Amino acid sequence: MPIKTITHARKGFRVKRKIRPKAQRRKQRMQRRIDPQNGSGQSPMIVPEKIVYELADRQQAIAAGGLGALVQTARRLDLRQAINNSITLLKLHRPYDEADHVLNIALNLLAGGGCLEHLEDRRCDEAYLNALGAERIPDPTTAGDFCRRFQEMDILRLMNGFNQVRERVWKEQPDAFFDCAIIEADGTQVQTSAEKKQGIGINYKGEWGYHPLVVTLANTREPLFIVNRSGNRPSHENAAFFFDLAVERCRKAGFRKVVLRGDTDFALTENFDRWSEQNVEFVFGIDAMPKLVGIAKTLAETEWKTLHRRKHKPPSRRATRPRCKEQIVEQNGYLNKKLVSEQIAEFDYQPGKCGRSYRIIALKKEVHQKRGQLRLFDHEKPVYFFYITNATKADKSARQVVLDANARCNQENNIAQLKQCALSAPLDNLLSNWAYMVIASLAWSLKAWAALSIQPAGNGESRAEQTRQKAALLAMDFTTFRDRVLMVPAQIIRSGRQIVYRLLSYRPTLDYLLLIVRNVHRPLRC
Repeated sequence: MPIKTITHARKGFRVKRKIRPKAQRRKQRMQRRIDPQNGSGQSPMIVPEKIVYELADRQQAIAAGGLGALVQTARRLDLRQAINNSITLLKLHRPYDEADHVLNIALNLLAGGGCLEHLEDRRCDEAYLNALGAERIPDPTTAGDFCRRFQEMDILRLMNGFNQVRERVWKEQPDAFFDCAIIEADGTQVQTSAEKKQGIGINYKGEWGYHPLVVTLANTREPLFIVNRSGNRPSHENAAFFFDLAVERCRKAGFRKVVLRGDTDFALTENFDRWSEQNVEFVFGIDAMPKLVGIAKTLAETEWKTLHRRKHKPPSRRATRPRCKEQIVEQNGYLNKKLVSEQIAEFDYQPGKCGRSYRIIALKKEVHQKRGQLRLFDHEKPVYFFYITNATKADKSARQVVLDANARCNQENNIAQLKQCALSAPLDNLLSNWAYMVIASLAWSLKAWAALSIQPAGNGESRAEQTRQKAALLAMDFTTFRDRVLMVPAQIIRSGRQIVYRLLSYRPTLDYLLLIVRNVHRPLRC
């Protein structure tokens, strides 16, 4: 199943028309093979014959056959030019320019690498070099030296360059995409046991490392800004500045509404009036201060309403498995806190640094404490949580405010995924590690851009299936995307003015790759 990539000027990326029927035949053959009704009854199953290794004379292959689709995605978006226009760190290009260094680090992660040292495996793999159309690529030492060239303004310019490319991708999306942009921020600890890394600090948990701020677009899970900081800095440090940059970027891209979300650390009350004047909606958690708790306690019982989280699903026919964890807690007499009920109410409150009042949503939880099967107290104090927003009651009910604030928890998943590719500290100082984090995050962005490039087409059923696949790709974890979509063995053939990726095997997730390939050859319209 060859995928042809044209390596010279504007001829784009082509897929032979016969690839889809060939993939369909492979799929049918695979389904027949794994169907239990067609089995031979052989047992045991894994009984290989004698295994012999040979080295091919001319044929060359790579494990990450899906890499070509992301290379073409970068080419289609003119990513190389955007990078070179953003930063100028090298006086001479002998032989690499800035884009070569940036793409080298990102593609290493997409091809299965996990750190800078794995670049040595990539640069010594002739098939990998041929797949990229490169004579050679930078080694790990050269890549590290490139990251050390960055100053703070260079890193900010590079993130701005990435976001300019991001805008091009957004402009291809349907009109409904621009209804609302949800911007989230959170800090996370990038731990390191090294003793000679400049800029590290120790947090309240006793963990050494850096404490980067991550600002993402929740709609697509894209990292808009990554800001490296010492490990002992507060989560909200510089958050307002990067919130403002993200709002400006989304407004410029055409989003009609912008919402900011964050936990209690990001309830920066000195900015609330300004954001409200700019028609920026926000939903933040706010600390359960004694004053707020006191107001909540004075509310009449009639003002509290039961919070219904979700609709109850019909019972499954499948037998319910026992809760093994809870059984162990009961048997060993551990303290067990169990949520019994949740109620919500709201009132107006004016923070000290604000010139007007805002809605406070109070969430009251009744929690029973047990040891074994014995309840410790007959009457327990309720636990209060508070959320602050400038959204009106007509725009957002109290229940919806709570659900929106809780949906921010997906930011933790985004950060966990970035830790699989970008959030690490392989270099020797704060700025160089910041540069590495931003460059490595391009691997995650390329995944998102490839998914967003899909424009569902065909009849109603086909469009619905493509829409589902697009959503699945956006929601897919980084390692899952890399292992299931990109890691398809492919023979690399250089012929004339093109590079052919001849896929050597089929599995169901190859359908995702072929869908991306069919869409990234289209000219960019923005």
